[in-house]
Amino acid sequence: MESKSSKFITLATSVQYVKGIGPRRAELLKKVDVETIEDLVTYFPRRYIDRSHLKQIRSVRAGEETTIVGRVYSCDVKKGRKERLIVLVGDGSGFLQCVWFRGISYMSKAFKVGDTVAFSGKVTMYQGPQLIHPEYDKISEEGEADTLHTGGIIPLYPSTEFLSRVGLDGRGFRRVLRLVLNALLPDIEETLSESIIANRGLVSRTAALENIHFPRNWDAFKRAQFRLKFEELFFLQLFLALERNHRITAQKGIAFTRRGDQVERLLKTLPFSLTKAQERVLHELREDMSRGTAMNRLLQGDVGSGKTVIALIAMLIAVENGYQAAIMAPTEILAEQHYVTLQRFLDKLGIRVALLKGSLKEGEKRDLLEKLAGGEIQIAVGTHALVQKGVRFHRLGFVVIDEQHRFGVMQRATLRRMGIFPDVLVMTATPIPRTLALTLYGDLDVSVLDEIPEGRSPVRTAWRSEDKRREIYDYVKDEVQAGRQAYVVYPLVEESEKVDLAAATEGYEKLAKTVFPDLRVALLHGRMRREEKEDVMKRFKQGTIDLLVSTTVIEVGIDVPNATVMLVEHAERFGLTQLHQLRGRVGRGSARSVCILITQGFISDDARKRMETMVRLSDGFRIADVDLEMRGPGELFGTRQHGLLNFKISNLVTDGRILHAAREEAFRLVKEDPALERSENACIKKTYQTEYKNRFGLIQVG
Repeated sequence: MESKSSKFITLATSVQYVKGIGPRRAELLKKVDVETIEDLVTYFPRRYIDRSHLKQIRSVRAGEETTIVGRVYSCDVKKGRKERLIVLVGDGSGFLQCVWFRGISYMSKAFKVGDTVAFSGKVTMYQGPQLIHPEYDKISEEGEADTLHTGGIIPLYPSTEFLSRVGLDGRGFRRVLRLVLNALLPDIEETLSESIIANRGLVSRTAALENIHFPRNWDAFKRAQFRLKFEELFFLQLFLALERNHRITAQKGIAFTRRGDQVERLLKTLPFSLTKAQERVLHELREDMSRGTAMNRLLQGDVGSGKTVIALIAMLIAVENGYQAAIMAPTEILAEQHYVTLQRFLDKLGIRVALLKGSLKEGEKRDLLEKLAGGEIQIAVGTHALVQKGVRFHRLGFVVIDEQHRFGVMQRATLRRMGIFPDVLVMTATPIPRTLALTLYGDLDVSVLDEIPEGRSPVRTAWRSEDKRREIYDYVKDEVQAGRQAYVVYPLVEESEKVDLAAATEGYEKLAKTVFPDLRVALLHGRMRREEKEDVMKRFKQGTIDLLVSTTVIEVGIDVPNATVMLVEHAERFGLTQLHQLRGRVGRGSARSVCILITQGFISDDARKRMETMVRLSDGFRIADVDLEMRGPGELFGTRQHGLLNFKISNLVTDGRILHAAREEAFRLVKEDPALERSENACIKKTYQTEYKNRFGLIQVG
C-alpha cells in the first residue's frame, strides 16, 4: 500500500485498494459498514486479551463467562444422535473442549492442529470443562511468532466469524490494520482544537488511533478510548448546540401573547387543583410561547403526574391566539383516549376537536381533511396519519407529540414542517435517562413534573407464578367486595393480534362465568368500535363494572381512582415501559393499591430482571436507567434503523461523564463562535461538515 503522501491513497479511499483486501473482500466488508479506509481505522476492537492476565483452564468454573487462550490439539467431527464438532484445546494447565452443533462443515475447516486461539463463552461441565458455540479469535498459527498476534495486549474485533468467512480472520484483520496505520498515521489530521485538547487533557487523534488498535499498555489504551469517545460525543453535541442556536436566532416562531378567558374557564371546570409542579411547568410554557422563537420543549413526568392537562392548556393558549394545535400519539388506541379526554373538557368551551386515524372511511376522511385545511377544526388528534400525504392545516401553531420515543424521527420532523415553525411540546410518561435526554433531545428545553397529585397512594408490586392463581383471585374478590375495582390485562403484540385477542376473550369468558360469576365483568380491546370502547370505559369509571378484562388498551388514558388492583397476565411478555405504564393505572386514589405480575413457566434471564426491577423500584427515572442498560438506546427509542445512536465506540449507559464533558465544550464553542469562523476551529468545522452533519441530521425535530 502506498503512503498517504501519494495522491492515490486517503482516508476516503475505498478499502479495495488496501493490500490484502481487494474488490471481493471490499464488497463483503460493506456488510459491517466498512467501505473506506476511514471506516477501517474506526472499526474498533470489541475487546482485548491481555496475555499476561489470562485465566488458566484448570481454574475455570461452571457457569462463569471466561476467555482462555490455548493450542488446538485436535479437531474432530463426532457422529451420533446429534452430530457435533469438538475442538480440544490445552494451555499447559489442562484441557477444555469447544463444541459446535451448527455450521460444522465450515467450522471444521476453521482450525488446524497447532493453532493458538482465544475462545470465549460460558463454561459448562460434561466430562470436563466445555464451551458451547464459543466466540473465537485466532492468535497465531503453528510456527508463527509475529508479536502482532502474540504480544501483550491483543485486539479482538466485532464479527470475527463473518471476517473469517471473507478470508480475514483476527490475524488477517490485524495485519491489514497495521499496514494501513503505518501508512496513514503520520498524515492523520486533527479534528479538535488545541484549546479543547488542552482543556480536557486529550491525546492527539494519531495517538488515539494507534493505541486503540495496538495499545502499548493499559494506560495508553484508556487515554485513547477516552479521546475517541469524547470526539464522537462532542460532534453530536456540537450538532445539537448548532441546532439550538439556529432555532433561537434564525427561526422566527409565533409569539402567543393574547390571553383570553378560555384557559381560566377550563381550570374552573377541572375536578382537581394543579400541583405546584404543574403550575411551574405551565409558567415555563407560557414564557416560551410568548417569545417570537419556536419553542422546543421536552416534558418529562412519571405516570399519573398530569402531563395531559398541561398539554391541553398549552393547546388552548394556541387556539386563543387564532392558531390550530395538533397532538400525535403512537397508536390509534392512545389517540382515541386523548380525543375522548380533550372532547370532554373542550366541548363546553366550543372548541372543535377531531380525530384523524388511518382506519377512517374515505368519505369521513375527506370531510375531516377539508375542515382541517379550512380552519374549522381547531385541534387535531391522531397517529402518524397526521403526517401522511394530503393532510394540510389552515394555521398550525402548536404541536404536542406524546410518547415521543415511539415515533420515527422522520415522522416528527415532517409534523413540525407542516406549520410555520410551530411550538413543539414533546411528552413522555417514561422518564428518560439523562444521557439519552442529552443525546436525543439535547437541543430541547426540559420541564419535569416531579410531583404526584395529592391523595395518590404508592402502589405495591408483587410477582407471582401460576401456582398462586387461586390466592390471587381470592384477593381480587376481597377487594371488589370491599367496594374497589380491578383490571386484568393480557399482552397484545401487533404481529399476533388475533392470537392475543383470543387469549383476552377466553380469559374474559372464564373469569366472568367460572371464577367471578357474581361480579360485573367486562371486556375491552382495540378491535371494538370507538363507541363501544368509550361506553365500557365510561361504565368502569362510573363504578358499574367491577372487573375490567383488557388488552393494553388501558396502558394510558383511563383514570379510575377506585381501581386498586392491576393483574398482569403473561407479564414476562411486557417490557419495563409497558409494565410501569400499566402499574400507573392503579394507585390514583387514596386506597392501598397493588400490581400483581403473573408469569408462566420458565422465563428468560431478561424477563426475570424486568420482574425484579418492577418489584424493587417505583421511581420511573430509575426504571428507565435499567431499561436503557438492558436494551440499549436503539431498541429503547426505536432509532436503530436510522443509525442514529449506533455509536462506533461510545456507550450511553456507561459514558455519562464523557458526554457531559463533551457537551460543555460543544455548547461553550457555539456560544463563543456560533459560525465556527475562528481559525483555531477550522479543523472542527471541516470535520463536522464532511463527516458528522449528515450522520446526525435525522435527530432534529424541525
